Amino acid sequence: HVQLVESGGGMVQAGGSARLSCAASGLTVSTYCMAWFRQTPGKEREGVAGIDFDGSASYADSVKGRFTIRKDNDTNTLYLQMDNSKPEDSGMYYCASRKWGCTGELRAEDYSAWGQGTQVTVS
Repeated sequence: HVQLVESGGGMVQAGGSARLSCAASGLTVSTYCMAWFRQTPGKEREGVAGIDFDGSASYADSVKGRFTIRKDNDTNTLYLQMDNSKPEDSGMYYCASRKWGCTGELRAEDYSAWGQGTQVTVS
């Protein structure tokens, strides 16, 4: 079965960088649509970035130019590079997978498998 395990969260200084990782098993990231979502208490889960099996990426407007999503097909790992972080980037970050191609929108209901999340706090 599909298992996604995030790591790399923690405390980040405003303006600083962090790299989140998502180790995948039970699927091949090169053939799936993969994405990062984040959630803060009392709010709905929001899409941050997605990457399709052809490597094409999409980003939420709030992170464009600051975050980069990529995947390493050799290690079957998804990454999110967070640069110039802001306090509003704080939240629980989740890795997610979708068996078919990305839809072009980052909607949580389109993804079937989720990791347990990793907390990022920017201050």
